[in-house]
Amino acid sequence: MYVCSCFGVTDRQVREHQEAGACTPRQIASVSKAGTDCGSCVRRIQGLLGRAACPGRGPAAVVEEQASAPASAPSVAEAA
Repeated sequence: MYVCSCFGVTDRQVREHQEAGACTPRQIASVSKAGTDCGSCVRRIQGLLGRAACPGRGPAAVVEEQASAPASAPSVAEAA
């Protein structure tokens, strides 16, 4: 079945790219162009990839990543 009609990308191709290591719609786009024209297929690609497609990128990993992010530098007004 076609996932991206703009570039003729099928669900089989998306799964092949996923097996080769692509785990986000952006990574799929970089190898197939799917999602880079009208964008209507991005949600379908997300659905095919699944919620925890990237190892270590589940909801808990995102929360940990945000918590461990360095504090932003003080603004010019705060530094003065």
